[in-house]
Amino acid sequence: MRVLHFYKTYYPDSWGGVEQAIRQICVGTARRGIHNEVLTLTRQDGPARMEIDGVVVHRVRQDVEIASNAMSLRAIGRLRELAREADVVHYHFPWPFGDLAHFLAGVKKPSVVTYHSDIVRQKTLLKLYSPLMRRFLADVDGIVATSPNYFASSDVLKRYGAKVRAIPFGLDRTTYPQPTPERLAYWRERAGERFFLFVGVLRYYKGLHILLDAMAQLDYPVVIVGAGPIENELKEHALRLGLTHVQFVGAVDEADKVALLTLCYAMAFPSHLRSEAFGISLLEGAMFGKPMISSEIGTGTTYINADGDTGLVVPPSDAAAFGNAMRTLWENPQLAAAMGERATHRFEALFTAAKMAEDYAALYADIVESSAKR
Repeated sequence: MRVLHFYKTYYPDSWGGVEQAIRQICVGTARRGIHNEVLTLTRQDGPARMEIDGVVVHRVRQDVEIASNAMSLRAIGRLRELAREADVVHYHFPWPFGDLAHFLAGVKKPSVVTYHSDIVRQKTLLKLYSPLMRRFLADVDGIVATSPNYFASSDVLKRYGAKVRAIPFGLDRTTYPQPTPERLAYWRERAGERFFLFVGVLRYYKGLHILLDAMAQLDYPVVIVGAGPIENELKEHALRLGLTHVQFVGAVDEADKVALLTLCYAMAFPSHLRSEAFGISLLEGAMFGKPMISSEIGTGTTYINADGDTGLVVPPSDAAAFGNAMRTLWENPQLAAAMGERATHRFEALFTAAKMAEDYAALYADIVESSAKR
């Protein structure tokens, strides 16, 4: 079976959560005999065709971007060409141009969309986009919610319940590099023996201002990994609060990230808005056996982090509650260790790449069979 994924960004241009999810789907289903290709846009120079992790990546030049909606006229033609060779076209939502390209390219192959997130912030543009969105979601053969929690709490997904399946993201530990002793020693020296860790793009919905406000009353070491559009704003906020125990280390490579995941005491994940639909870096923390602190926002974060079992879940935008959760873990190492162990067990039961691949392979087979019958 041949599957074509279509999304606005992918490796090596971007290393965000959606890109990681697509990568894990491709790598996992390839082990089940599925041939995956990715069509994506790029703002960088480089080859139009690459191979990454055994997956062929087709890149077309991005023409313009408006309100995070990347667009390319060339992508419409390439989608038409590549879809002819595919058995299934796999879209990733939200991306309004992707919806439009589906119709302009005249894609008639069996199709599925992974619904990564509701559109939360751009309310005015959503009103204009809604007719296209509804037509697109009605036209595809299958829709994947990334957790049962998100399916239950999304008003959009509820409209298409008959065609929605919940398939949580999964990770494969073997695809992560093994940190060298030298790299572990470097980060141990820099971060200390015990520290809280945040990993992610520094965006508005990540709630890092909440974490910083919580740290104004605490003196625990915190390492913040990542770069993004509000990086300077967050650093200025930390400076105003006088937070000398919070380190912004910027974006790091995979080996450094794994070293930090290996060494950290617990994961701090303060995302407070539904734009955080799942939380790949939170799942990475579970994979590495770390207790977690997150907020209840009705999404996959609480499917990963079960309150009182794998970590602590607090109300969103509540710095005092987040700080109290940090204090609870810090002052109770045995509790933290037990939660971390249970996080690993939950990961192995629900979130492996092998399980995700099995579920996606079954979905592909079902929609191809249903389409053939029609």
